Amino acid sequence: MPVPLNRRDFVRSGAAAAGLGLTARANGAPAVQSRASVPVVISSSNGNSYTHDGKETCVVRAFRLMTEGTDVLDALIEGVNIVERDPQDTSVGYGGLPNADGVVQLDSCCMHGPKKRAGGVAALEGVRIPSLVAKAVLEQTDHHLLVGAGAQTFARQLGFTVEDDLNTPESRRLWLEWKRRIDPEHFLDPEKRARAGADAGLAMVREGLIDGAHYFGTINCNGVNTRGEVCGVTTTSGLAWKIPGRVGDSPILGAGLYVDGQVGAAGSTGRGEANLFGLCSYLVVEQLRQGKSPKDAGMEALRRIKANTIETRLLDDRGQPRFQVSFYVVNRAGQFAGVSLFEGDYAVCTANGPETRPTEALLPGKANW
Repeated sequence: MPVPLNRRDFVRSGAAAAGLGLTARANGAPAVQSRASVPVVISSSNGNSYTHDGKETCVVRAFRLMTEGTDVLDALIEGVNIVERDPQDTSVGYGGLPNADGVVQLDSCCMHGPKKRAGGVAALEGVRIPSLVAKAVLEQTDHHLLVGAGAQTFARQLGFTVEDDLNTPESRRLWLEWKRRIDPEHFLDPEKRARAGADAGLAMVREGLIDGAHYFGTINCNGVNTRGEVCGVTTTSGLAWKIPGRVGDSPILGAGLYVDGQVGAAGSTGRGEANLFGLCSYLVVEQLRQGKSPKDAGMEALRRIKANTIETRLLDDRGQPRFQVSFYVVNRAGQFAGVSLFEGDYAVCTANGPETRPTEALLPGKANW
């Protein structure tokens, strides 16, 4: 869905003199070659829902800072920090739903388009704001990804506060409810136990105890400024009640997030394993490179996910996926789209202010949990 460009923004951006060039090149050069861009921040819907006792949501703060001159990635991370710190969002940071052992393990990655650098952390315990640790990996190491105890040691060495437990009373209550619903004898046949755990979690979604989006977790936030500088960040507590040590798509470059500073950015929420199989955020950006619109690029990734979903346990009685995946896509010119397998929402902030909009859905209706 393209951003409406009013005359004031058109003149301000310099597009009146230079224009926006959106050309596909046979030699593989970037499809988006804009001399000026329309600033925009796009995220999952929780980016316009939580304020952590303040007045600004994630997309509002990120857009404000970015348009005031703050580095795009710094602005985006300031935005997602609001959600990471808010105990009311049980899909991210402090209060995120824990793993099967009741331990909150967090994942995050970030990419800086102009600098062509990236950093991530996975299975990180005790730090409420994993996106800032991911940024420290980008800035202060020669690596892209630190995990587990090593990621926690790195965070402690840099002065981050490391807490013993990131559960809130609510996240602990929900974990205990889940534990009560799986067979109390504990030693089930492995196949039956896995099915029992999944069924219990999804039943809690159907009963309204957990938001379906929070069961799979995550906030993704991407932005572009008037100079066409593109960055992105994804942060999550991951799949609720996951096997300890499980890492989904969020911290993996090309899966939960991918940024090419000459083309655009894409990030995702939803079932991470489905997205990992096709490295779909990378696929989306490559579709942008070939000249597709953000919507069409995202739809191509969703079709790939649907085609790759063949296991009976992952299909509903209609033969459709039993899960949701969404992509949040922006190109360097500032055109954007939110797309999903089924009906959903996403957040965006432009010069016209913040909005929560319905995604473009590949399949009709809502996900059948």
